[in-house]
Amino acid sequence: MITTENIDILNVTLLEPRLKHPTIFDRFDRLGGGEAFIIHNDHDPKPLYYQLLGERGNVFKWEYLGQGPEVWEVKITKLAPAEGETVGELVAKDFRKAQVFKKYGIDFCCGGKKSVAQACEEKGVSQEQLERELGALPDTSAVAETDFASWDPSFLADYIVNIHHKYVREAIPALYEYTNKIARVHGSRHPELVQVANHFVNVANELESHMPKEERVLFPYIKQLNEAKQKGAKLAPAAFGSIQNPINMMEMEHEAAGGELEAIRTLTNDFTLPEDACATYRVAFAKLQEFEKDLHRHIHLENNILFPKALELEKEVL
Repeated sequence: MITTENIDILNVTLLEPRLKHPTIFDRFDRLGGGEAFIIHNDHDPKPLYYQLLGERGNVFKWEYLGQGPEVWEVKITKLAPAEGETVGELVAKDFRKAQVFKKYGIDFCCGGKKSVAQACEEKGVSQEQLERELGALPDTSAVAETDFASWDPSFLADYIVNIHHKYVREAIPALYEYTNKIARVHGSRHPELVQVANHFVNVANELESHMPKEERVLFPYIKQLNEAKQKGAKLAPAAFGSIQNPINMMEMEHEAAGGELEAIRTLTNDFTLPEDACATYRVAFAKLQEFEKDLHRHIHLENNILFPKALELEKEVL
């Protein structure tokens, strides 16, 4: 149960439209780690969620206390700085740990900046049990896992484009066909399939607009930073300012794509097949799981490895 005792409430309906978001951002910026406030509104403030994610990063918790139709209330908590290694840092060092986090429904890619304690608290998971399972992973298997964290940033950016972006572009047309076909054929008996098809359209649209921005703007700039470091040279700031700005935007879009796939997993009860599932139904679910697995690693390589490397490069050459 979410308690609201001693938490400030900001009634957004009393503010002029032009002052609403600046006031909310100012209130958020003045919070200390672990502190929260509640916004009271007359409509769903979801656009604010994406703006906050894009401009401040994944450093807050968003909890609906009321969801209309007349009154919407959201508790916004600023996350305390992670103590010890974050979920993303642990997975960056050993990707096998991703399976343990996934088992407990803990997001290691979009939510990778949270500490293990924060992630466990949000999911109601025993931190002691989870850490015991992480520690039980045999050392002998680690050798077989690619050490992406040691890769040159330019090479890693090319790898993401040539492996993961290529996979997404090749997988989308087939999944469009499969999800629409099973929605059309089985939708009357399994109406959730119509929603699955719609969510896949959303994630496909998100990624098809997202990848070119990385390939044409962000990744080339990361390569420029890397080249400047190798030459011992200085680089002039980019037109977009700090590289943190496009990184925040990319992470926001990762969050949106991940949310669509999470909705698909929820609707399908973790891709559970019904008794009347035909061959296309089975292939569609198998391909959706494959797509989700690839996207998780894709986002992990960017959020938890490439982007932190780029931020360090920027500090060194600007």
